[in-house]
Amino acid sequence: MTRKLYYEDCHLHRFTARVTGCEKRDTGYAVRLDATAFYPEGGGQACDLGKLNGIPVLDVQELGEDVVHLCDAPLEVGSTAEGIIDYDRRFDLMQQHTGEHIVSGIIHRRYGYHNVGFHMGEHMIQIDFDGMVPAQDLSAIELEANSALWQNIPVRCWYPEEAELPGVVYRTKRALPWPVRIVQVPGFDSCACCGVHVESTGEVGLVKLFTVAGLRGGCRIEMACGKRALALLNAAFEQNRQVSQCFSAQWFETGAAARKMNEALGAEKSRCNALQSRIFESIAKSYVNCGDVVHFEPGLDSVQLRQLADAIGSQCRGRAVVFSGSDEAGYGFAAVARTGDLRPFGKAMTAALGGRGGGKPQFQQGRLSATRQQIEAFFSAAASRR
Repeated sequence: MTRKLYYEDCHLHRFTARVTGCEKRDTGYAVRLDATAFYPEGGGQACDLGKLNGIPVLDVQELGEDVVHLCDAPLEVGSTAEGIIDYDRRFDLMQQHTGEHIVSGIIHRRYGYHNVGFHMGEHMIQIDFDGMVPAQDLSAIELEANSALWQNIPVRCWYPEEAELPGVVYRTKRALPWPVRIVQVPGFDSCACCGVHVESTGEVGLVKLFTVAGLRGGCRIEMACGKRALALLNAAFEQNRQVSQCFSAQWFETGAAARKMNEALGAEKSRCNALQSRIFESIAKSYVNCGDVVHFEPGLDSVQLRQLADAIGSQCRGRAVVFSGSDEAGYGFAAVARTGDLRPFGKAMTAALGGRGGGKPQFQQGRLSATRQQIEAFFSAAASRR
């Protein structure tokens, strides 16, 4: 049985213990100690990492009453091992976990929802609830969560006696058999949990809620605490600072500046579309009654390709095929015909010129990997066979 020092002192990051077992595994050596400050993975919280006698600890798992440390190299049974955990990582995980408890407790009290999923990602925490939290309520929940931090409330973690447990009110999705470990932030949350938490709420530092989205009849909230939250806010502020420079606006006025820019861009886009339509009409008129047309026009996207092909097709009284692209990147195409079925033509062209496409009988669109010279040669050969 391993003595769990991480429950006795959450800030302990250096300790000594006796090696009670060491077994070769496919991925390393499974080391057992009579006591450890390494928290094993569980309760949604990742395990601690660090070193035992300078040997990297790669993973920590709980097996029955023992905590097993997966190490890079063996340790001698009966020897004394010095353990050093990565405390920056441990403290970050404690900040996230305690912050998540506070937020989940507030949501449970406000809405009656249960936390049904919890994941600590690289940058943010994801919490899933069995009901929808309105997006407009996030700021109020966030404010209440941070008020718990400002009060610096001691976090109580304990195992109630068997007779005491029925009288302890705590969040749980199902009935739990004794013994049950309770983590309590008085006034904000009481929850069954095996994780490691900070000693007092002030150590969480900051709670920031970022997003809420519907998920399987409930919702998922993304949040971060402490140093992670500060790093994310600093990154967002730096992006906003760059935006403010681009807009020549104060950093707290970028929203209004962006809306103004969007309005200007919308007006400019409408003007450009009108000019483009006039240009397409002019090009189309140059092909009046010409029969089949092959036209190359630079700088067109798929929508513009179709618009120009349609405009030419309305004037030429034949098949209109428009290409746009380059020999290096390939050519997009759109083909229009007012009569007949273009599908056999489209299939033959894409097969001959290394492309793909499709569409309806009177409209085909796709992309070719051929050069302009090869495309023109294909149409010249097709014309000579008629």
